Amino acid sequence: MNPFFTGLLKLLLASLIAGAAMNLFGLSAERILAAIGLTPLEAWEHAARFIAWAIPNVLLGAVVILPLWLFAYLFIPPRSYDE
Repeated sequence: MNPFFTGLLKLLLASLIAGAAMNLFGLSAERILAAIGLTPLEAWEHAARFIAWAIPNVLLGAVVILPLWLFAYLFIPPRSYDE
């Protein structure tokens, strides 16, 4: 099996076990959010604002980083790993 899918399967299984354990102790997403003073709607709004802030900054950084990476990829020879 592909290592990516194996890792994804392990992540899903660990999440399932963690969720079941949290449910066993009576924890839920709503209770955790309430403990920090948020409603699910407020948490969603914070996430949406973060995404709206992050996307332009990621694109702006890519304007600088991608040409530098392309230059390095094209003109700097690869290292040899002779042992």
